[in-house]
Amino acid sequence: MWIRTVWTTAVLGFSLAVGTPQVLADTSLNQIQLVVNGGEFELPAQVLSEEIAKRSGVTWPIGAATQPKETITFRAATSTEAVADEGFSITTEPGSPVRITIAAQRRRGAMFAVGYLLRQLECSKGQVSLREPIKTTQAPDYAIRGHQLGYRAQANSYDAWDAKTYDQHIRELTFFGTNSVENIPFQDDRTTPIMPLSRAEMNRVMSSICDKYDVDYWAWTPADFELTDLAKRAEALKFHEAFYKDCPRLDAVFFPGGDPGDNHPREVMPFLEDLSKILPKYHPKAKIWMSLQGFEGEKTDYVFQWLKEHQPEWLGGLVAGPGSIPLDELRAKLDKKYMLRDYPDITHVVRCQHPELNLDPVFAMTAGRESINPRPVFYADIFAKTAPHTNGFISYSDGCQDDVNKALWSGLAWNQKQKPETILAEYGRCFFSSPDALLIARGILGLEQNWQGSLRNNQGVLVNLQLWQSLEKAHPELSTDWRWQMLLVRAYYDAYQRARLVNETQLEEEANRALEPKEGRHPSDAIQEALQILAKVDTQPVQPAWRKRIGELFDALYTSIKFQSSVEKYHAINPQRGCMLDFVDLPLNNRLWLEDELYKVQTLGTLEEREARLEVLRTWETPGPGSFYDDIGHVGRSPHAVRKSREDGGGISYWWFDNGMSRLRRSWLVTGVPASLEYSGLDPAGSYQLRFSGFRELKPRGDGEPLKATVYNTGMNTMKEFPVSSEMVKDGKLSVTFDDVHQEGVNWRLQPRLAEAWLIKLPTQAATEKSN
Repeated sequence: MWIRTVWTTAVLGFSLAVGTPQVLADTSLNQIQLVVNGGEFELPAQVLSEEIAKRSGVTWPIGAATQPKETITFRAATSTEAVADEGFSITTEPGSPVRITIAAQRRRGAMFAVGYLLRQLECSKGQVSLREPIKTTQAPDYAIRGHQLGYRAQANSYDAWDAKTYDQHIRELTFFGTNSVENIPFQDDRTTPIMPLSRAEMNRVMSSICDKYDVDYWAWTPADFELTDLAKRAEALKFHEAFYKDCPRLDAVFFPGGDPGDNHPREVMPFLEDLSKILPKYHPKAKIWMSLQGFEGEKTDYVFQWLKEHQPEWLGGLVAGPGSIPLDELRAKLDKKYMLRDYPDITHVVRCQHPELNLDPVFAMTAGRESINPRPVFYADIFAKTAPHTNGFISYSDGCQDDVNKALWSGLAWNQKQKPETILAEYGRCFFSSPDALLIARGILGLEQNWQGSLRNNQGVLVNLQLWQSLEKAHPELSTDWRWQMLLVRAYYDAYQRARLVNETQLEEEANRALEPKEGRHPSDAIQEALQILAKVDTQPVQPAWRKRIGELFDALYTSIKFQSSVEKYHAINPQRGCMLDFVDLPLNNRLWLEDELYKVQTLGTLEEREARLEVLRTWETPGPGSFYDDIGHVGRSPHAVRKSREDGGGISYWWFDNGMSRLRRSWLVTGVPASLEYSGLDPAGSYQLRFSGFRELKPRGDGEPLKATVYNTGMNTMKEFPVSSEMVKDGKLSVTFDDVHQEGVNWRLQPRLAEAWLIKLPTQAATEKSN
């Protein structure tokens, strides 16, 4: 009766073979009749019928059961079945015809049961089957499982969605256990030409959709003005009341303490009390939540003292967001009567709450901050460390590019024991292809691995593209599916960037060799030769077919889901918001900086000055025998750097200058402060000098001893030099550490940074002069 897939060893090993699996039987569920016992379950049955038709073309009608007939019956759980409020049970009765029963206490639980079924069923054209009988009773591990879908200009796709798109997306979020959606109803009053509805209209639509699927509707409502301004405060209260009144459903109002906003809690708490008098008039069960974002020290103490004194019943709990005190501290300080919700950023890769520590700078520059970013293993680790302190989460998201991450977080909050691979396989089965679900899961994991470490050395990028190309060929029916398009374009994008990086790195090396001094050759001739070599990137482009496919897929993504990969072409609100297409051909070597520097060389007054500067430029990263160079922010080009862990404040800063089109040296755009620089194999009798490029203060130590600077510039991308005593290198080793120079209260963009480090072995003559 039951179809069971037999996977070949090659497929289990994730070979490039794709296609229909072998099966042990020829039984299907094509003749299912959906039976609904209770009006609460009519919508879940309708959703199941519609989704099966989309995936297979098979019709599962809804109606009364006729004998003998294969059925899936929706009914209310009995008191003896121990089905939780949000849970469900699914039971396959033995024998023939097939009879499956779904029991739930409410529509929400039945929707989660539908999602579970869709993640287990084998669907293909004209065929629906089940791998094995189901007997399960499930309930979520965490009470709050949601995502922010703010309809505002800032988003890279949400602002262009119509009611139908929001309806389908919220429906599909429930398939992985999502029970909450957070909108941004009136903050950010910018409009865009691609908004299909006004903000007020869409606020109402989203509330209605959430009510339709029995999903909690939250509102994110910051005060980005001074609450001491009584006129603006009164106006804000009116806005809130009008919004509350207009919402068919509203379960929670979330007020972030900061980001945006800079109000003291002595102003925030009375404002929330005023809101608490308005909210129950329209939504009696709704609660108000707040975060401590931007609150430190005295401000945090004020909030907890206020809560202790007032014990407000209107408060649902606190929200932990970027800039709040750590989750474990929040939970320890917060009265147990209140819940704690996390607000994880799952939408950004750099300059964010959870940056990618091992990202090659190429991706930080081209894919950018808000790129298509499946990070299942990374976020499973973050979830495991943060979720136990909370009652759940509603993620920060500004677009559809993090869709895999949404499924991952929702799936883990439903069942925290799941492995990322399991969720990904169910993601592939639910949305793409049952036979190739494991391969698709492998491909998604491969996309995450593409971004681990040095891109130039990552041979897996090409292998993963080959996997996705084989899947693309095997599944032409998925060509218009936006989730499929996103994963495909990432595979092409990553491989294209690697091909460009290899080529452009070689061109820069050739250009530097062209600058080598040659007897009888004028510096201007060397400069022209170097410029011509660097220009080959334009005249001899690499992988034009991949570049063409990337453009086609981004075109398709705008058509299918309104993903805005370009400011000019697709109305993105600014270059940091998902604009992967705008940066796809950004130079990956130092071509732009070198062109500018070579032009400056030609303006120098004497031949000696020009030759000396060319020597500095060509040996910038190759300082000579016995010397060492580290590009501190580059995971593949800083061999002497010992990096700090995430818990110890480790990380790399990817800077954003000139809207991402900076002509600076690439090493100056990516900085970090390592735990140490470790050198070995030094000449015990040699003389050395440390040189650093960066910004603001730096306090290095050599083998624990403070180093005294002979050159100390603190401007942007300027140099500092520190002689190293002979005593420090007499054992052939040197350990360089750094005192903390973080400046309290100073914006992170203005904090000290370290870009490059050199350990220069001085020539014998220079060493003699130094000792004298």
